[in-house]
Amino acid sequence: MTRVGRVERTTKETSVLVEIDLDGTGRTEISTGVGFYDHMLDQLGRHGLFDLTVKTEGDLHIDSHHTIEDTALALGAAFRQALGDKVGIYRFGNCTVPLDESLAQVTVDLSGRPYLVHTEPENMAPMIGAYDVTMTRHILESFVAQAQIALHVHVPYGRNAHHIVECQFKALARALRYASERDPRAAGILPSTKGAL
Repeated sequence: MTRVGRVERTTKETSVLVEIDLDGTGRTEISTGVGFYDHMLDQLGRHGLFDLTVKTEGDLHIDSHHTIEDTALALGAAFRQALGDKVGIYRFGNCTVPLDESLAQVTVDLSGRPYLVHTEPENMAPMIGAYDVTMTRHILESFVAQAQIALHVHVPYGRNAHHIVECQFKALARALRYASERDPRAAGILPSTKGAL
């Protein structure tokens, strides 16, 4: 059974196409018009071993907010679609990733209940190219809302804004990979005592 999600989302502000294959090899094709965001989504696909296509056209003449937000919403919806009935998956995943002086700890529960806990160092550089660093939390909020997962992201320390953000995406990729992988000991079993996820 293929685990593929495809979402097209069009508003007056953006046009977004996201395709994700949870059982891929990390092949990515990313184009949002925001270079650093493209780099982060590439990390998500490659380290999650998800085949990921993202094509977004947005109102970048205003700023990058709508483009980044709407892409994250579509990505979350595509991820949820690709999970299907969640039968036989591990459900929980966590990963800690260092990037030079920075460290990110990510834990995920594919619970069906959206919840985000997010902490990162204060007083980071405000911009990385055209990427506003305050958007990292908003990306996660948007993704969580549509994917319907519980996500805890903690960066206990770091100095370089690029490193702080990038290690979050790498750790998120691995945690999502581990949580969404099929558990050979739980074939045909939904990982919930409630009988629903």
